[in-house]
Amino acid sequence: MIADGRDPQESIERLDAMTAAPDHHELLFENEHVRVLDSLVRPGEATPVHTHRWPSLLYVLSTSDFVRYGPAGEVVLDSRVSSNMAEAGKAIWSPPLKPHFVRNVGNSDLRVISVELKNQ
Repeated sequence: MIADGRDPQESIERLDAMTAAPDHHELLFENEHVRVLDSLVRPGEATPVHTHRWPSLLYVLSTSDFVRYGPAGEVVLDSRVSSNMAEAGKAIWSPPLKPHFVRNVGNSDLRVISVELKNQ
């Protein structure tokens, strides 16, 4: 139990991308080994706070400038000033992501296919 009496597993489930941000994540496939999500954030949109609890291979379908924020609104990553951003058609590795939200501050769709590896 967490100090306030909540079950930690409940918090994990509540913040899972498919529960907390279903308008921005479509489930394409899931079994006991992997979960495949199609994530889409249109220009001007922001996701609710959510997590990605498993490491994943990300395949970038389309890019846009975006800012990833921590749950309190602090900037974690701004694509406009990072030299480490993936281009459309590229794959990158991502560790699990703690609670965050993303705002698309660009002019095109931000769309990524995530292959999340469970049991890691």
